[in-house]
Amino acid sequence: MTESALRDELSNLPAPLRARLEAAGFDGERLVGLAAHLFARARGDATAPGEERNRVRGVVEAPRVGDIKEAPAPGTPAHERLATAGLETLRRGELAFCVMAGGMATRMGGVVKALVDALDGRTFLDLRLRENTTWSERAGSPVPLWLMTSEATDAPIRDALVRRRASPHVATFKQGLGLRLTNEGRLFREDDGQPSTYAPGHGDLPDALQRSGFLSSFVDRGGKYVWIANLDNLGATIDEALLGHHVAQGRDIQVEVTAKVAEDRGGIPVWADATDEAGHVVRRLQALEEFRLPKGFDASAVRVFNTNTFLVNAHALLHTRVRYSWFEVEKKVGNRTAVQFERLVQELTGAMEATYVQVPREGEASRFLPVKDFDELAMRKGQIHVVARARGML
Repeated sequence: MTESALRDELSNLPAPLRARLEAAGFDGERLVGLAAHLFARARGDATAPGEERNRVRGVVEAPRVGDIKEAPAPGTPAHERLATAGLETLRRGELAFCVMAGGMATRMGGVVKALVDALDGRTFLDLRLRENTTWSERAGSPVPLWLMTSEATDAPIRDALVRRRASPHVATFKQGLGLRLTNEGRLFREDDGQPSTYAPGHGDLPDALQRSGFLSSFVDRGGKYVWIANLDNLGATIDEALLGHHVAQGRDIQVEVTAKVAEDRGGIPVWADATDEAGHVVRRLQALEEFRLPKGFDASAVRVFNTNTFLVNAHALLHTRVRYSWFEVEKKVGNRTAVQFERLVQELTGAMEATYVQVPREGEASRFLPVKDFDELAMRKGQIHVVARARGML
């Protein structure tokens, strides 16, 4: 396979698929560039395996003393002061909440996770909608709730919003769409011969938000902050003290981390080289997934990891140029192996100055309650109920 052959395949895509890809911001030339090592491998030329290309280069160092802030403790003067500031920010209409809801729950039978019964007959979507109502009432005006969907989840979620008569400030926008390749760099095709599509990861969020127009309209109306969270982490909710903390720190992005337990794996804060908007290499404390760390780096020495919850300045989210890394991932499609390229929203931390705040994962104050399958949901239901009741989801 060659670059020109892949370009020919792309130019001959069915018109309906081409239209879907264009609407989703697909870049065919980028795919051709990402496939270069697949072409080289097919020719027999030496090329590093995907896992090596995914690793960062240069020196990587653990966080230093003082790099990780403690979340303001309830009942303290600092918490009260920050909570007051955060609530004032909300009442000025300066916050939007963005939930990543593009995933199909493959470990739950391939259903739309937003519509899975999470608690007492209420779906994850129901709980997020009720939380939004509670905070909109507290703020005295609607808090925009944006749901990032995918091709697989968009229609079912929009239908559910219609049935629930969701408020106009609750809206969906679709993430990007990619094309899978074979290991030789051809388009990977499904059993029916059609090119195989996929959602390229939650790193699509900034670009997809810009395409939607929601973010620019929000900024034009005086919006200043966007909270980003996973749909299935019901601990990641609006918190006025954490909002006040972010405003007080004055950084572009606030990253929530929590203590590691047992065999936890995830993005950890480390000092590593990054490329700024001008193309200069700078040292930044950024969240890197463990598969990106150099061989020999002891990830267990960093005792916190990223919960995938971020509070970002809206202007920076709209205008900062993020130089994304696209990670090669092998994916089983039926009994065959495909190659797809994904990006991560954590890469915002390489492009922006970040604050890291450690949040609790236990009890009523927990901000980390992920649910990946029905066993985990059953195990967490008691804690989810406590948190949901305390935060106006029920």
